[in-house]
Amino acid sequence: MTALHARAGAPGHLPRFAAMLIAYQGAWFACVLGAAHGLPWAGTVVGLAVVAAFVMLGDRPSVDAKLIAVAVAVGLAWDTAMAQSGWVAYAGREPLASLAPGWILALWALFAVVLRGPLRWLHARLPVAAVLGAIGGPLSYAAAERMGAITMREPAQATVALALGWAAITPLLLALARRWDAR
Repeated sequence: MTALHARAGAPGHLPRFAAMLIAYQGAWFACVLGAAHGLPWAGTVVGLAVVAAFVMLGDRPSVDAKLIAVAVAVGLAWDTAMAQSGWVAYAGREPLASLAPGWILALWALFAVVLRGPLRWLHARLPVAAVLGAIGGPLSYAAAERMGAITMREPAQATVALALGWAAITPLLLALARRWDAR
């Protein structure tokens, strides 16, 4: 296996694994800080460029494309519901204020491309993935709030909803990644 995704999760390939995580985290910051500073399009461009690079360098672009499509659809539904519930308000929602903003959807696409690389170790550990999703999802939104990209209007309810949602979404997406990767 010589592709980025295949080697990124394999032992002995720490530099590629680290490069993927650094690129992912850099794009996350670009999306969040872009939204927080009134430039959501800039972060979205960075995020989508990183997604495109991961897909082009990956060993199974068609699997990545399917995962991205599903993750973006799930993210659109999830973050639109969070916004419409009034629990979370997103910066950069102007063009289609009733839907989740583009920068959030770029984050979902980013999440999808690490499912087969750095998060591959969770494919056979779905209960662990649920716990990590329940913790990591709300922490990510809390960090975005501290940076000014979102506002949690009802913090307690939003945190519980985020924890429950991400506890279900994370293993679901990982199970799809494992299933499609095995084909």
